[in-house]
Amino acid sequence: MRVLIILLCFFYSCGQQKSINQRSEKMYEKMRLSMVEDQIERRGVKDDRVLHAMREVPRHEFVPNHLKKYAYADEPLPIGEDQTISQPYIVAYMTEYLRLGEEDIVLEIGTGSGYQAAVLAEIADTVYTIEIVDVLAKRAEKTLERLGYENVLVKRGDGYAGWPEHAPYDAIIITAAPTKIPQPLLEQLKIGGFMILPLGDYSQELVLIEKNIKGFEQKRLLPVRFVPMTGEIAE
Repeated sequence: MRVLIILLCFFYSCGQQKSINQRSEKMYEKMRLSMVEDQIERRGVKDDRVLHAMREVPRHEFVPNHLKKYAYADEPLPIGEDQTISQPYIVAYMTEYLRLGEEDIVLEIGTGSGYQAAVLAEIADTVYTIEIVDVLAKRAEKTLERLGYENVLVKRGDGYAGWPEHAPYDAIIITAAPTKIPQPLLEQLKIGGFMILPLGDYSQELVLIEKNIKGFEQKRLLPVRFVPMTGEIAE
């Protein structure tokens, strides 16, 4: 009888926890849908694939536990190691400018939490992402694996040299600010492809680069504030 009571209590407790988890997920989903409508669509992001990705990716899974309640706020959040997860609008804005297709191969420099990589993975075929901070790379890789993003490959190392084994890329995104554009990344961009990055030191701007048969065209988009890119670029 005692064993039966213990088992009943166990299953009751598990049932309660499952119910709590389901309510939490519904709450986060509601917050996520509001985020897309209020913060992203109203600011002009129109690409249906980007909007769908932003609705699908659970941003709360990419932030520290004590910050989950702020996961869908209109702001960047700290993720440790002096790094941040970018403001949702900026993630959507940068993604839209890459003009991704479902067969595209993307290179990301600066994995961070893994959130941007997950958004890219909802649209593109494969995402290769590089993170220089070892602890963040390991954490992001585990999170992405747990959430089922099999089309994201994480590399630990300096992103300055890119990932030449898988080049050329249809799109490249840099999520930390260099003071100059890394030449190896320009070389690994496919003709007709786009690169987007924050560029500058204290004063930064988002820059869009298109590679064509004649060379490169640059377009300055808007002022931003990202953490600086470290590694060889800073030497």
